[in-house]
Amino acid sequence: MTDTSILARGRYINLKIRDDWEFASRKHESGVAVIIAVTSDNELLLVEQFRVPVNTAVIELPAGLIGDEEACKNETPEQAAERELLEETGYRAECLKLVLRCPTTAGLSDEIAMFFIAGGLQQINAGGGDETESIVVHKVPVTEADTWLDRQMSGGKMVDPKIYTALYFLKNDIG
Repeated sequence: MTDTSILARGRYINLKIRDDWEFASRKHESGVAVIIAVTSDNELLLVEQFRVPVNTAVIELPAGLIGDEEACKNETPEQAAERELLEETGYRAECLKLVLRCPTTAGLSDEIAMFFIAGGLQQINAGGGDETESIVVHKVPVTEADTWLDRQMSGGKMVDPKIYTALYFLKNDIG
């Protein structure tokens, strides 16, 4: 591996260069926990929130940065998944299983996502995110997810493609 240099520093991300390739890198480099959570009624938990970079609402899997705040800087990926699932959806998982570790946008960023399947869900509160977020929680029957997502896109919302990774895992009983 060759040397990496920082071209520009932002508050939360840096622009780096390696082998003449420019890419974004979060200042906090522990990755992101992505949660595939299905209720006992076979409903996939999805979240919707406005995303500034694309200037629109995006439907996503519950997810969040690992150890991104001072209070949780030493947390494990599993602890981050548990924290983010509860914070965003209001559900607590009895167990979490890591099923995939992959880049989010390999040509643009060095960020790594860790997908967890959450089992034994129990609703604790309404969710909705922390004080900096405005999250809408959707419970979508797994058997109707493709149709539901198509309707959302037809209505002008964007859908994060990681949801289709989750549906692949669920349809193939992986995890």
